[in-house]
Amino acid sequence: MPATGAVTRNTLRQQIADALRDEVLAGRLRPGQEFTVKQIAEQYGVSATPVREALVDLAAQSLLDSDQHRGFRVCEISVADFRGMVEARSLIADGVFRKIAEGGLSGAHVGALMAVRRRADEAARAARAGDLDIFIGYDLRFWRELGSLIENPHISDFLHQLRLRCWVFSVPHLRGDPCLKERLWSGHSEVVDAVTRGDGEALRAVIGAYYAELVAWAERLESAESAESAESLERSQQ
Repeated sequence: MPATGAVTRNTLRQQIADALRDEVLAGRLRPGQEFTVKQIAEQYGVSATPVREALVDLAAQSLLDSDQHRGFRVCEISVADFRGMVEARSLIADGVFRKIAEGGLSGAHVGALMAVRRRADEAARAARAGDLDIFIGYDLRFWRELGSLIENPHISDFLHQLRLRCWVFSVPHLRGDPCLKERLWSGHSEVVDAVTRGDGEALRAVIGAYYAELVAWAERLESAESAESAESLERSQQ
């Protein structure tokens, strides 16, 4: 919000985009769900223009698909797409975070790491409580703030968008999962410790194990989907 407190079209556009992104991440807007500019404008009680701009922004971030005639739809992300995004994150993060750890920390970085550690502690508490919504918020802030230490916004923004899309995929699968607490990664503090020590190898090991867990989870989902499809086909042929 500007210092005057006035709501401009740009701030309204951002507020709507943020609200809809939260709806997607919370699973209240589900993959494949369709809606129009008019529906969203009526829901928030605003004009169509900032809504359209907000939806276009989210489409540019690959969170929504747009159709000229049908409006917008929450992206449906396949297991294969998720695995590809995890691989991309792994390849980039391996170099990025080792650079942070081995490049030495300035005074500004040390101060920033204190904030990052607080995000790590909050994420750990949310993981222990099995609070998915709170965990997602702190997880995204943790990686975004840690990534900002490389002082390359292009890489930081790209990784953030990949994480958002990964969460869009993950939320419907995690919601209601009886093993949710086991699924929520809790290695954030280990990452901060390795960065603080300047231990690139330890950092690589922690993050590598994290991505390996994500890939293993994706493989289990893929196997379950294949089994379900086979059963469905068998029933249809009976």
